[in-house]
Amino acid sequence: MVRRSVLFTPGDRPEMLRKAPAAGADVIVFDLEDAVAPQRKVEARESVREVLTDLAFDPDCEVCVRVNAGDSALAADLETVLEPAESDADRRLDSVMAPKVASAADVRDLEDEIAKYDCTLPVFALIESAAGVLAAPEIAAARATDALVFGAEDLSADIGATRSAEGTEVLYARERVVIAAAAHDCTAIDTLVTDFEDERRLREDADRSVRLGYDGKLAIHPAQVDPINEAFTPDEADRKWAERVLEAKREADAEGRGVFEVDGEMIDAPLIAQAKRIQERAAADDEN
Repeated sequence: MVRRSVLFTPGDRPEMLRKAPAAGADVIVFDLEDAVAPQRKVEARESVREVLTDLAFDPDCEVCVRVNAGDSALAADLETVLEPAESDADRRLDSVMAPKVASAADVRDLEDEIAKYDCTLPVFALIESAAGVLAAPEIAAARATDALVFGAEDLSADIGATRSAEGTEVLYARERVVIAAAAHDCTAIDTLVTDFEDERRLREDADRSVRLGYDGKLAIHPAQVDPINEAFTPDEADRKWAERVLEAKREADAEGRGVFEVDGEMIDAPLIAQAKRIQERAAADDEN
């Protein structure tokens, strides 16, 4: 499943919820947490439920809801979006994003709460605290965890760091999250760029996300979606390189050779894996 761009949309803005798929994001997240003021939580829940249960709402992307932390708020969120209703036989909800995940127990608790509605949903675990970063491998290993999401802004606040454009103050955490995700076959989603008008910074940071090994990146504005998708989509040169590598591998396999040469470069297992990943990303993009 391709998850290059993950776009947040405030849950209390029904017109934006309905328009969100048009941005072209691979995942749209209806946000009941940070994007909604406390006094508008009830309204947001009802707006999200109305859209999810509308049979006319059938976007060609993954639909996720970010729920609130805290027992009472979480219970209200899940009751609203999961409780059966006459019109929701075709309810469109593909996953749930859990904020402030600090341990594998947080994911298991959410899984148990979802199960009360005779339902199972993959969980996007948002890692945005020092405890969460340290527990990232255990969180990724939890059965319901399908993606790790790195949240640099809240992490910076938690540890008292000052955010910079280079992001060196959160680099260790950023790398730990992507490594934990890779070790447990989870999607790794990188942190957002808060200034949605600074496209140059977004492109630079998205390129950095790709180099670190992330599969996708958060977006808070539709204008950020296309640059993010472009960053995580292999260009023509990369695609052709991957094709040459994998074709040479087939020839080498037929001849019983483990190491071979492409374009003057010796190719071994790590580069073969890179070529396969490029082809997988290219295929996913072509399907979209």
